[in-house]
Amino acid sequence: MECMSALLSAHRQDRLSPVDFQKARSALEHLRARIFEVQPTEEVRARALRILSVHPLRAAGAFELAAALIWCRERTHGVGFVSLDAPLRLAAVLEGFRVLPYADEVHEPDPEP
Repeated sequence: MECMSALLSAHRQDRLSPVDFQKARSALEHLRARIFEVQPTEEVRARALRILSVHPLRAAGAFELAAALIWCRERTHGVGFVSLDAPLRLAAVLEGFRVLPYADEVHEPDPEP
């Protein structure tokens, strides 16, 4: 839903042509057919409540982050988390995820080899 919302917003604001919108939508449908979806179980809801208590997120962002935590079994080190939402990106980094697309603003510099 988040991806489709972003595509529709870009299309409405004429930042995405009708042809590019259809290409992006097709790519999104292709990916959607191959994903593992975490349902909003009581475990996800409990994690989302904890996340809301420590991060300034909206409910949808808290559910996204909670689902990601469940999916990786709370082992976030090195696990990618994709978002363009600044508060959600920061919360994901603070939870230990490697946020993509990568941005220096939310990640510590990699240690020198």
